[in-house]
Amino acid sequence: MTSTGTYQRDGKEIELLPFIFQHPSLPSLRNKPEEILSLIEEFDRTHKKLITIGHARGELIKGVIAERKPATMVEFGGYVGYSAIKFGDALRKAGGKKYYSLEIDPIFAAISNLLLDLAGLRDVVQILVAPAQVSLARLIKEGLVNEIEILFLDHWKDRYLPDLRLVESLGLLKPERSILVADNVPRLVESPYLTWIKASPEEKKEIQKDLTPPKAGELRKLIEEKEEKELETELSDVAGNPDIVYETVVHDFQSGARLDGVAITKVVG
Repeated sequence: MTSTGTYQRDGKEIELLPFIFQHPSLPSLRNKPEEILSLIEEFDRTHKKLITIGHARGELIKGVIAERKPATMVEFGGYVGYSAIKFGDALRKAGGKKYYSLEIDPIFAAISNLLLDLAGLRDVVQILVAPAQVSLARLIKEGLVNEIEILFLDHWKDRYLPDLRLVESLGLLKPERSILVADNVPRLVESPYLTWIKASPEEKKEIQKDLTPPKAGELRKLIEEKEEKELETELSDVAGNPDIVYETVVHDFQSGARLDGVAITKVVG
């Protein structure tokens, strides 16, 4: 994804489908998430690179799911479904009920749904196709999400902070219960997202001094009354809750020639 909110598809994601569905091992793949993940990794190694979370970082996050045992997990940025398969399977094994994958690109969502069906995870994973803030509003409006136990951020990097502030303002994060997991957040590269979660309440008030904090219940009322296209703009840049206190550890990973990272953040107060 680019910082401008676009991703130039070159066809490799669609090529993944015949690679899997015409693979000699196809008859034995159904309802076996790990084997499907292995084929996606094989395609990435031997054919064309995909921008998935990958095995190493994915295993780290699987460990978080196994430890926290969330009933519900939400991801922003589903791509071709690698993370939804990996984490949806982990959530189910941990006793969880629902994994919501928010993906803006309908082609990526379609690819994900086909692979999720093959993996036997369509009852656990639901994909919503729209900008993240619109899909989040839909989940709230339909009463499907009132709290986010684990939020996985892997969409456009310039949307990490605005979308986190929206989640904060909607009261979806709970101290000692909620975890944020953000991919592509190297420890030594400062970003608006890292600056925010590391900042004190006073510093965060200064960061968002040009934004007017929503009044109690204002955003939820807006969600109830507005159409989705209106919400895309209305919810795109709202003030967050500066009083939320986070505790963050960034795990470094080598990604080719560059250092990458996964930030795991606990809501502590």
